[in-house]
Amino acid sequence: MKPSERSEKAMLTGNAQPSDVFCSVPGRLSLLSSTSKYKVTVAEVQRRLSPPECLNASLLGGVLRRAKSKNGGRLLREKLEKIGLNLPAGRRKAANVTLLTSLVEGEAIHLARDFGYVCETEFPAKQVAEYLSRQHCEPQDSYRRKELLHATKQITKELMDLLNQDRSPLCNTRPQHILDPSIQRHLTHFSLISHGFGSPAIVAALTAIQKFLSESLNHLEKMYPGNGSGVTSSQQSNLDTNKSKDSSLMNDMKK
Repeated sequence: MKPSERSEKAMLTGNAQPSDVFCSVPGRLSLLSSTSKYKVTVAEVQRRLSPPECLNASLLGGVLRRAKSKNGGRLLREKLEKIGLNLPAGRRKAANVTLLTSLVEGEAIHLARDFGYVCETEFPAKQVAEYLSRQHCEPQDSYRRKELLHATKQITKELMDLLNQDRSPLCNTRPQHILDPSIQRHLTHFSLISHGFGSPAIVAALTAIQKFLSESLNHLEKMYPGNGSGVTSSQQSNLDTNKSKDSSLMNDMKK
């Protein structure tokens, strides 16, 4: 494919609307007893044909579960042409194929949601926090460790807040952007490559990390109640220095 072709978004020229359902696809990850079907909109097909993926007929047919059907590629191109989307034969993909490439957006979001549920309910945050805190059980280490934990909580919260404001288009939604375009376009690229799995999955992992950090602070507070509460390591160092100076002054006065 020419570079100019890869940079152009697939445009609708027919009467189809982006929110129209193009087809329904059975899930790849469901057990046989609970197979789900996911609706694929025209807009989603348009995203798969546009950068950054630029899927060809073979890969798009695989995503839409048409790869094994007789004349699947030709029939798919004909159906796309009816809604004004052109998929030329011999087209080369633009992005590397991953397992996420095979998932339609509905299933990718479902996977991210289930991953979030497992992180929230099953990740052993308290046990991990207690285990690691025991490696730093000296009182002089607790000041610095609390300081690091608080700082890490703040940074991870900033990242979570940003990702929660991601308004990349998914399925039949195209929400209003609230982030600056300079960062939203990069988040949208990540969403397009991961079919919507990326940001929710990272938020789920960061939520588990936040829980671990909170449990670590709770454990340190139980080990050293009131020890360095609200006092940074630098402040504590100054307090210790001043205390030492006061002690030396008292000794000189006694002499």
